Amino acid sequence: MPHESLIRLSCFFGIFAVMALYELLAPRRARRVSKSGRWFANLAVVVVDTIAVRLVFPAAAVGAALFAENQGWGLFHYANTPYWLAFLASFVILDCVIYLQHVMFHAVPVLWRFHMIHHADLDLDVTSGLRFHPIEIILSMGLKIAVIAVLGPPVWSVIVFEVVLNGTAMFNHSNVRIPQPLDRVLRWFVVTPDMHRVHHSVVPYESNSNFGFNFPWWDRLFGTYKAQPDAGHEGMTLGLTQFQEVTRQSIWWLVMIPFRGKTGDYPINRRTFRSK
Repeated sequence: MPHESLIRLSCFFGIFAVMALYELLAPRRARRVSKSGRWFANLAVVVVDTIAVRLVFPAAAVGAALFAENQGWGLFHYANTPYWLAFLASFVILDCVIYLQHVMFHAVPVLWRFHMIHHADLDLDVTSGLRFHPIEIILSMGLKIAVIAVLGPPVWSVIVFEVVLNGTAMFNHSNVRIPQPLDRVLRWFVVTPDMHRVHHSVVPYESNSNFGFNFPWWDRLFGTYKAQPDAGHEGMTLGLTQFQEVTRQSIWWLVMIPFRGKTGDYPINRRTFRSK
């Protein structure tokens, strides 16, 4: 698609810069780890992820949507669905799929091992929303391509979804302070940083809540919503119990996390249910 890469890169750097500046001006929590070391490791993971996806899926999600459109594949093409309806439905369905995928990475122990890199971050900021294991990114892209092949969504709906998903991941992982009255309103429409921060709690029944990235409705609908951490946002501990050493944040250590130690009590099949 013409200008797709430019659009995506511009949105990425623009949102990243805005949230990084916001974190400097109004941080929600004090840092535990050196920012420079964390940022280098987290952003290095992004580079590795990008290379891995391009090697396995050269065309990625947008290319799959373009191919499906040219071939007339997918439910929306077969049903001659109006463009506007196909656009909106594709966005909502893809977001629900990402929510369910996120739940599965917490539910299946072998998948959780690859997702641990994301939860082992001892601080939470704009770079945390980009910190995923290359294997998880490849599996996620494979799932999106499969869904795109079935749906046959408009190409621009996939571009917009990818841009928004990337942008909201940076937004809701940011270490920013939003006034509580505003946060209470926003979280009916978008996953806010305070809402998602609960998901990164060291407490298993809190980390198995608030799985959404874009829309907050899936957590409320499927019973995985938790409004606030029990210890409060300033008092809660982030990360995983078995990975609390502040010195272990190198790129090599992060990539090897799936193969180190035990999964702990975090997979959902070991979840202790508490009142929301």
